[in-house]
Amino acid sequence: MTTAILRTADAWWVQTATGAAKVATAATTTRELLADRTAVDAAAHSRDTVPVGSLELLSPVTAPCRVVAQMTNYASHVTDAGMDPKSIPLTFFRKSSGSITGPHDDIVKPSHVKLLDYEVEIGLVMGRELPVGADVTEDNLADYIAGLVVTNDVSARDVQLPQTQFYEAKSYPTFTPVGPALVLLDADELKRFGDLRLSLRVNGEARQDMVVDGDMIYRPLQALQALTRFQRLDAGDLVMTGTPAGTALRAPAKPIEIIGNLLPPAVKWKAFFKRQANNPKYLHDGDVVELSIATDDGVIDLGSQRTVVRYG
Repeated sequence: MTTAILRTADAWWVQTATGAAKVATAATTTRELLADRTAVDAAAHSRDTVPVGSLELLSPVTAPCRVVAQMTNYASHVTDAGMDPKSIPLTFFRKSSGSITGPHDDIVKPSHVKLLDYEVEIGLVMGRELPVGADVTEDNLADYIAGLVVTNDVSARDVQLPQTQFYEAKSYPTFTPVGPALVLLDADELKRFGDLRLSLRVNGEARQDMVVDGDMIYRPLQALQALTRFQRLDAGDLVMTGTPAGTALRAPAKPIEIIGNLLPPAVKWKAFFKRQANNPKYLHDGDVVELSIATDDGVIDLGSQRTVVRYG
C-alpha cells in the first residue's frame, strides 16, 4: 500500500484514511525524512489525525536539491514538436531547485516573459545515493526511487527557444510546482508506473491527458542507467520524466517551417513569436492550472495540484 507524505512549514505528515497524522521526526529535508522511515511508518498507523484540508501544504521535495529533467520523452509531445519519435535520443537538462514551490502556490510570470507554458510531469524522488557508475537494474530500481510526485515544468518559451536556453527558461522562481504529496512506493507498486495517467487542465479545459504506457519513450530504468554515466544523485533529489502532448507550444505547419528555414535567424524568430502571440493556449494572468496523476483504478494516486498564474 502506498504511503503519501505531506509537508507544512513546521511538520511532516502521513495522509491516512481519516486525515493527516504528524510524523514524530526532527527531519527538515526530504533526504532526512526518507532516512527516518520508522517515524513515517508509525505515523501511518496513528489515529491522531487532522483534516488534510486544514494544512497549508508546501512542496514535499525540499530545496536545495538536484533537479534533473528528461527532454522530449513522450512520443505524442515529440510529434507535436514536428519531430520523429524514433529519432529522439535520451537527453537531460537541469533546473534550479530555487524554482520549486508548493502545490497551491501562485505561478509568477516575470515581466519580460511573453510566452508562458505548462508541462505536467511525473517526478521521481530519489531514496538513496546513486553514485556515478552504479549498476541500476529492474531488480534494484525501487531501492533508488523512493516515490513519485506531481510536477509542473513551467516554461518561458520565448527565452527557451531562440537561445536554446532551457536552464533559465525553466528555472525562474515558482516554475516548478511540486506535490501535493510524495507518494512512497514499494517494488510491486513501482511496476505500475506505466499505468499512470497524467492530466492537466487550464480553467477547467483539458489540455493534457495521457497514460504513460505506449507514449513514454525512455522509462525510469533507462533514465537512471544513463544518468549513472555522469551524474551523481542523492536521496531527496528530483528527476522529472517529460510531458505528453497538449502544451501550448506546437510546431508550425510544414510549409511554414520550410519557408522559415530560408530566413535569417532573427527574422525567422520574429515571425515565429508573432504567430505564437496569437495562440490563446499560453498562460494568462489569473489562469487556474490543475494537474493530477493517478492510475485509472485509483490504486496509485499522486494527488491533485492547483495553482494560479500571476503576472509579475
